[in-house]
Amino acid sequence: SHEAASLAGCWKLNKLIVFYDNNGISIDGKVVDWFADDTAKRFEAYGWNVIRSVDGHDFKALDAAISKAKGFTGGPTLIICDTVIGKGSPNRQGTSKVHGEALGDEEIAATRANLHWPYPPFEIPQAIYDAMNAKDKGIALEEAYNAMFADYAVKFPELASELVRRVSGNLPRDFDRVAYEALKVAATAKETVATRKASQKALNALAPAIPELLGGSADLTGSNLTNWTGVVPMRPDTYLGRHVNYGVREFGMAAIDNGIALYGGFIPYGATFLVFSDYSRNALRMAALMGLRMISVFTHDSIGLGEDGPTHQPVEHLNALRLIPNLYVWRPCDTVEATAAWISALQSKTHPSIIVGSRQSIPYTDRPVEVALDQAIDMLNRGAYVLKDAVSGKVDLVILATGSEVPLALGAAQKLEDEGVGVRVVSVPCLDLFKDQSEEDRRQILTDAPKVAVEAGSRALWYEFVEGGKVVGIDRFGASAPAAVLWEKYGMTVEAVVKAAKSVL
Repeated sequence: SHEAASLAGCWKLNKLIVFYDNNGISIDGKVVDWFADDTAKRFEAYGWNVIRSVDGHDFKALDAAISKAKGFTGGPTLIICDTVIGKGSPNRQGTSKVHGEALGDEEIAATRANLHWPYPPFEIPQAIYDAMNAKDKGIALEEAYNAMFADYAVKFPELASELVRRVSGNLPRDFDRVAYEALKVAATAKETVATRKASQKALNALAPAIPELLGGSADLTGSNLTNWTGVVPMRPDTYLGRHVNYGVREFGMAAIDNGIALYGGFIPYGATFLVFSDYSRNALRMAALMGLRMISVFTHDSIGLGEDGPTHQPVEHLNALRLIPNLYVWRPCDTVEATAAWISALQSKTHPSIIVGSRQSIPYTDRPVEVALDQAIDMLNRGAYVLKDAVSGKVDLVILATGSEVPLALGAAQKLEDEGVGVRVVSVPCLDLFKDQSEEDRRQILTDAPKVAVEAGSRALWYEFVEGGKVVGIDRFGASAPAAVLWEKYGMTVEAVVKAAKSVL
């Protein structure tokens, strides 16, 4: 089924037990006519221990299967439970109707009679309540654990404190200092690199100070640059490594990251190309729905891929991801913004974050270190900031841009300034965070001047911010050609931005 790819990678987790409900029914009816998989052989091929044909309605049979699974040390176990869907309903059991329809009053009454269940709704018979009530046992176990941990904390106070910090989801005490130093290094170095490389530089600066950071890539590590200097890879014979090679399993990777985030004590991240975010989208949506601190790094962010062609060139993906509620998409333009994106993602306890990187190098926007650091604080708080203001102080036009299009905005601003137009360039590395700001805060950055937005992707979401202005973007698939040729053919040029600007002035 859909989950098989993610489960396949669990072959060394000896204590993992998965129950497979083999009822042979889907909403469309009996699956025998279209489901030909041999589930048992499939999981045996993954290296799993498979226990077949257990009566899923027989508690003793289930208990015996679980005991058998616990005794197996060669890998995880799949217990195939043969069941009758809706068992007990005299007219619906074993049919697709019980899968997707309410029983109705008559069938509920018939089911109660068939099961010899005389109790009214929501009443639990005392004998069953007593058998299921583990409150006293739980209290005793918790008290024993707390006593054990208190003794441990006396003997090993630093380790105990670190454990509490990690399971509480708090960052290390000196994180603010480490983050500031990372931003300062980026602002001082002023390097022109691809933002996928800028992301790796941020990892190099931050990851050693965050021992709970655990992540990797669905293949493509050498392209996504999601490892860092000195990191040890995780391997089947050791779980001490902090970099995970997920193989070509984008959904499996994202689903595993969700599980790690839910378990707690770790901050997970994964990576692939932006266009392949389609494969992990349902797991990303669940991360947003559950409010998990899960980080995704998606690189190769535009038609700037060049010869890889339209199948690998994301056009709609940035805005498609931005449309997922509670998911924050960062598209940095340089090393300072990439570092800020990582800082924000690491600090965010209530939502997942995506950091989108370019394949091609992006010129660093030179400005004084102090200015760059102030701007970093601004972008962390608001998702957008004034990168370059009108020379005269009078703002006649605002150009908004992200990522690799920021240099286009700056180039257009220079041309327009030479013609006497006062241009403010606003970098918007995180449109989602900027949308969270009050109308007053947004107006403070955007002013009432005419606006143009620039991004090498679909234009739809930008119209909210340009207020009747223009959007320079790409609403069709890319093509296979050198990146420089594609930028020209698709109108992602300084000249195109200048033309759009003049049309709104």
